[in-house]
Amino acid sequence: MTAAAAAATTATVIPCLRYRDAPAAIDWLCEAFGFERHAIYASGDIVHHAQLTFGNGMIMLGSVDQADSEWAGLIAQPDRIGGMETQSPCVVVDDADAHYARARAAGARIVMDIADQDYGGRGYACRDLEGHLWWFGSYDPWQTV
Repeated sequence: MTAAAAAATTATVIPCLRYRDAPAAIDWLCEAFGFERHAIYASGDIVHHAQLTFGNGMIMLGSVDQADSEWAGLIAQPDRIGGMETQSPCVVVDDADAHYARARAAGARIVMDIADQDYGGRGYACRDLEGHLWWFGSYDPWQTV
């Protein structure tokens, strides 16, 4: 795919996450953060692949416990590495304060309180139900300054 062709798609970068209880994570991500189910491929409690959307963005996720998944063996969960992350999704929201209230009410653990950012916008950082780190804010890097 060329850069021009990639620009014509909805999103060319899609974060992928793994969860120990992926069905519960899907429900929680939809309730707490406002994601919507796009596609879910599962066998019982094992989610082989799920796609959740937020506006024109998407995340993909699956269960940690997939014996046939080479990919899952390459990823460590935050609880195995002292709660650390090597990356985190950043999600642009219209109203950071309303999103913050929604996430907090659903039990998101706030790790950086909501604040105005020096580079523009307003945002906060939190951990989800399994400790993954997220950033939500109103700063839209696609908009000109």
